[in-house]
Amino acid sequence: MPEGDTVWQTAQRLHQALAGPPLIRSDLRVPRLATADLTGRRVLEVVPRGKHLLTRVEGGLTLHSHLRMDGAWRVYGPDERWRGGPHHQIRAILATAEHSAVGYRLPVLELLRTSDEDRVVGHLGPDLLGPDWDPDEALRRLLADPSRPVGEALLDQRNLAGIGNVYKSELCFVLRVSPWLPIGEVSAPERLVAHAKRLLEANRNRRARVTTAEPRSDRRLWVYGRPGRPCRRCGTPLRAAGQGPADQERSTFWCPTCQPGPRRPALS
Repeated sequence: MPEGDTVWQTAQRLHQALAGPPLIRSDLRVPRLATADLTGRRVLEVVPRGKHLLTRVEGGLTLHSHLRMDGAWRVYGPDERWRGGPHHQIRAILATAEHSAVGYRLPVLELLRTSDEDRVVGHLGPDLLGPDWDPDEALRRLLADPSRPVGEALLDQRNLAGIGNVYKSELCFVLRVSPWLPIGEVSAPERLVAHAKRLLEANRNRRARVTTAEPRSDRRLWVYGRPGRPCRRCGTPLRAAGQGPADQERSTFWCPTCQPGPRRPALS
């Protein structure tokens, strides 16, 4: 699932593949960009911003994309077969003489002036993996609505950018906090911010995300995706429930013993 670390890695791969030489192919397969052509321009840099990707191209243009749940960018060599999905799922192709970057199932793809990037990312809070990281500002934003449940506050990219459903559940477990506890009632809430930073930093160069410090494939995560299985700390069966507004509800995973406090009825 794309979260801040995944997007950071994607930006690094795209930058290494595209930055420098002129583009020899530009194919943006969304109706509003049907006539846009970046061929001949050079990619200056690819920058992650939370869960957003900003591909900056000479001439003052930025191709903005967002992966959401199942979007992906794949990089291929000149003779390599494309394997990211069916042809009809391709939304973007940017190619140099050496590499092709292919965007599959991209729910967000738009071309804008680089000077207008704030229009699409200006609302974001401090980026956990970005040069703008400011833990004090992130904490201030998290606590601005003290009655909001921890899980919802962590997912809100306006507070701090880069946390998704996996890190939300894992952070709450590690700090023994119920995801439904009001953020204003969390003891030492600065620990949430500090540990979020540590987890994303630790995983930004890993191919497989690890939050338990155990790299074995069956023990990498504490609670995410494990409803009904025993808690790694206490053995209690883990639970899952929806959290958030009805039209934006996301699954949350937790241990009812290690994370006492308010909770929603379990789905599993």
